[in-house]
Amino acid sequence: MVTVTLLGTAATMPLPDRALTTALLSWGGRSLLFDCGEGTQAAAMKAGVSLSRLEAICLTHYHGDHVFGLPGLLQTIACQGRTAPLLLTGPKGLEQFWAVMRLLAGPLPYQILLADALEQPLWFEGGAELSAIPTKHRVPSQGYCFHLPRAGRFDPDRARALGVDVRDWKRLQRGETVNGVAPEQVCGPARRGIKVIFSGDTAPCPTLEEAARDADLLICDATYDQEELAPEAARYGHSTFRQSAELAARAGARRLWLAHYSPRIKEPEASLPLARAVFPAAECGFDGKSISLRFEEG
Repeated sequence: MVTVTLLGTAATMPLPDRALTTALLSWGGRSLLFDCGEGTQAAAMKAGVSLSRLEAICLTHYHGDHVFGLPGLLQTIACQGRTAPLLLTGPKGLEQFWAVMRLLAGPLPYQILLADALEQPLWFEGGAELSAIPTKHRVPSQGYCFHLPRAGRFDPDRARALGVDVRDWKRLQRGETVNGVAPEQVCGPARRGIKVIFSGDTAPCPTLEEAARDADLLICDATYDQEELAPEAARYGHSTFRQSAELAARAGARRLWLAHYSPRIKEPEASLPLARAVFPAAECGFDGKSISLRFEEG
C-alpha cells in the first residue's frame, strides 16, 4: 500500500488554509517528502502525519516557495534524535543549494547524502524505485516518478518441488535467491505495481506525459485555472487546469490531482469543470487530502 498526503497546495505565498507546496508519500513504514515549502511541519501536524522517518527529501527546483521549510525541518528531525543518513535529491545546482541550506540548518547529528535521481534512480528496500523526470520551468526543474513493483504470483507447489523450506518462502517473494533457487523459478510474471507522479512546477512537456503513462496518481501543476491565462502560464513555466487534464488524458493516468494554485485562485473547485471536461477523473487537491493506493486484486 502507498499513501499520498498533500501537505501544501499553494504557489508563491501561503494562504490561511493553503500552505506552500509539499506532499508526503509513505509505504511500508518509509516515506518520501516532495518539496518542502514554508509551513511544511505545521501542515504535517495538522494532517496527522509524521516526518520523522523520511528516507529522502525530493526537491523539484530551488524557488523559495518549494524549499524555505527545509532548514527548520532538518533541525526538528535532529532534535528528535535522528542519526541515520538522509537523502536529498534535486535538479542541477544541488551542491550549491545545499551549501546554503547547511549554513541555515546548522550542525546536524546525521549525514545528508546528495543524490542525483535524474542520473540514476534511487532504490529502496522492497524494490521501490524513485526516478526524476526533466520538466519545463524557468529554472532547472524535475518531477518525480515513484514505482512500487509487485512480484508475480507465488507458486508454493513449485517451491516445495525445488526443496525450498516454507520458512524461506517470504524471502523468495521479496526477490531474494534462496539456496540457488531464484524468485523467477517459483513466481509468475510480475504483476501491476503502483506508480505515483509528482510534477513540481512545469508547463506541459513530453517527458512528464511519458512518465505519467498509466500512473495510479498524477499530482500536477495547475497554477492557472482559466484558459485565457495559458500564455502567462507558458511564460512562467506553469500549466492551466485544462492543460494538466489534457496531459493526464493523453498519458492514460488513472487519477489526477491538481495542485500549486496561484493565490488568485480562491475556490479551485469552481474551476474544476475546466479539467473534468477533458479528464473526468480530475480532482482538486487541498491541504490534507490523502489517498491509500493498493495493489489490484489478482
